[in-house]
Amino acid sequence: MFKKIPGPVCMVIAAILFALGGLLIKLIPWNALAINGARSILAVGILYGYCRLTHHPLKFNKTVFVGAFCLTATNILYSMANKLTTAGNTIILQFTAPIFVLIWGFLIFHRKPKKMDLIACAVVFFGVMIFFIDSLSAGNMLGNFLAVASGMTYAGLFMMNEGKDADPLTSVIIGAVMGIVIGLPWLVKVDFAAAEPSTWAALLALGIFQLGLAYVFFTEGLKTTPSITASLLSAIEAILNPILVAVVMHEMLTPLSMVGAVIVFVSVVTYNVLAEKQKQQKA
Repeated sequence: MFKKIPGPVCMVIAAILFALGGLLIKLIPWNALAINGARSILAVGILYGYCRLTHHPLKFNKTVFVGAFCLTATNILYSMANKLTTAGNTIILQFTAPIFVLIWGFLIFHRKPKKMDLIACAVVFFGVMIFFIDSLSAGNMLGNFLAVASGMTYAGLFMMNEGKDADPLTSVIIGAVMGIVIGLPWLVKVDFAAAEPSTWAALLALGIFQLGLAYVFFTEGLKTTPSITASLLSAIEAILNPILVAVVMHEMLTPLSMVGAVIVFVSVVTYNVLAEKQKQQKA
């Protein structure tokens, strides 16, 4: 079924589903680790069922497990940040991941950055600093730190998935299982009997759509979508996520955070476009 859907369409669907996370997590009045553990339980069923349906063999190696760890850390940090700061701050600061790919590449693999890489890092860093200046008065400092940390771990996931032994789908499944184990101590403390129907609805949507099906469409879309197209389409999440929260919960970015968001978003998208053009010219 998924193979009949064009790759770019899969990427758009994935971005829309991912964008639901900011709103749905805020609608559930539980601890962030409990929320992530509960949605991971549902997601594992979806993802493993997809593997069986498509006869996708699971792979177990160091690269896959490191990727799974990065995914787990990203999901947990994102969930915690979303509870402590605005959804807009969280997703935009996580959107700095491509810049951390450059930083980790230099520190771990000694890949020398180009002039354009350094300029992009400087501009994005400036945009991030605006968020932290604003958080001093808004009281969102910890949330913003966690959101940036989620960008760091998200970058690690991208790097691990580039390895020859990588298998993104297996990493996602193992990462979801890790999320269940880590969230279990907080899950057992939840009073499920007292949960409102809206809480259950939000949780089901998180696990089935925002995490499970989103990664199914994402992995399918990456197979046939050019990298530049994929990166641009994934930016839909960064735009739609805070809009949904603003419409439903009336949570708005402050003017200063809005400036930082524009700087980070435009810088990352522009960098991706220019980097892909250079890659095509060399090819």
